[in-house]
Amino acid sequence: MSAHVIDGFSVAASVRARVADSVRSLKAQGINPCLAVVLVGEDPASVSYVTGKEKALAEVGMIDKSYKLPVSTTEQELLTLIQNLNADPAVHGILVQLPLPAHINEARIIMAIDPAKDVDGFHPVSVGNMVIERPGFLPCTPHGVLVLLREAEIRTDGAHAVVVGRSNIVGKPLAILLARKACNATVTICHTGTRDLASITRQADILIAAVGKPKMISADMIKPGAAVIDVGVNRVEDPTAKKGYRLVGDVDFEPACKVASYITPVPRGVGPMTIAMLMENTLLAAVRFAGKE
Repeated sequence: MSAHVIDGFSVAASVRARVADSVRSLKAQGINPCLAVVLVGEDPASVSYVTGKEKALAEVGMIDKSYKLPVSTTEQELLTLIQNLNADPAVHGILVQLPLPAHINEARIIMAIDPAKDVDGFHPVSVGNMVIERPGFLPCTPHGVLVLLREAEIRTDGAHAVVVGRSNIVGKPLAILLARKACNATVTICHTGTRDLASITRQADILIAAVGKPKMISADMIKPGAAVIDVGVNRVEDPTAKKGYRLVGDVDFEPACKVASYITPVPRGVGPMTIAMLMENTLLAAVRFAGKE
């Protein structure tokens, strides 16, 4: 057996192309979708993510209102900026890049964002809407995983999905989305307190790894024929690489390919979907603001 490798890069490109078509249509009606991305400090990973978002905004034709603030920015200064962006009718989406410097309370910042502009889907109002299946913004990475499953025609209805990881950004929301009626999966969440993890992951028809530990999921932890979604992006040292490191996932990819039926690679798997779904959420925010939905 050799797994079908799900090309997240191509799926993300098709999502961005659809968004770009809709943006052109909105612009013809005088609506210019705009995303404000706020970066505090110069964390290398965060800088890289923000650069990717800026490229995507240019590609889909949205207005990019970026703020790159020094690490010395106070919590109150950041809150004031968010209040101003909340009040600005030209701004449809607000994204504050996480993690924030230690002196800033992340929860307080997330709470300050107007839920109507919460295109990250992290505000408690957005989370609540997701849980009770009301319209709202879905968190980008979990939503991207659902799109990959759909595009690969992987059946979720009645499937046993095992999510390894319980973060507020990926693990928890993904488990909720998979259990909602639209997906109709039976979901098990595993975490650091799970006993005999392998015995549970081997039961999964759909196995999702979102823990941030390189190659934690080995081939013998995978049920033959399972679909494996690798959300992890980990830097490991590699003297032969140009940058001195390479990216690997939470799954030991090559051996896993011999057991799974479908698998996402790292990179070019789930990663590109996160920014693509952010573009879709920003489009949705602009449409709702204009009353066009």
